[in-house]
Amino acid sequence: MNTPSERHGVQQFSESSRVSPYTDLLPFAAAAATVAVVIMLLLGFFGASEVYEGTVEMMEQRNLFFVSTFIGTIAGIVETVIMTSVFTYLFAELYNCFTGSVL
Repeated sequence: MNTPSERHGVQQFSESSRVSPYTDLLPFAAAAATVAVVIMLLLGFFGASEVYEGTVEMMEQRNLFFVSTFIGTIAGIVETVIMTSVFTYLFAELYNCFTGSVL
């Protein structure tokens, strides 16, 4: 006689057969940096068109190189890509250490 899980194709996994989740560091950091680039481009556009002036002003205060000009937006993008990539890479590395999935 088959058990209900065998009849419906459900597999039973033991604790030893589980694989720890592993985050691939570089693609994770690249994805976060891409999102940051899009946000900085939008802020540069909004700053040039004088929309969301408070948000643009706050970004100008928080970032060293961001100004709502073309060159300032490019400089802000470079700064943001570097910072986001480094911090996200370290975050993913720490996540892999906590989950025990360090290769």
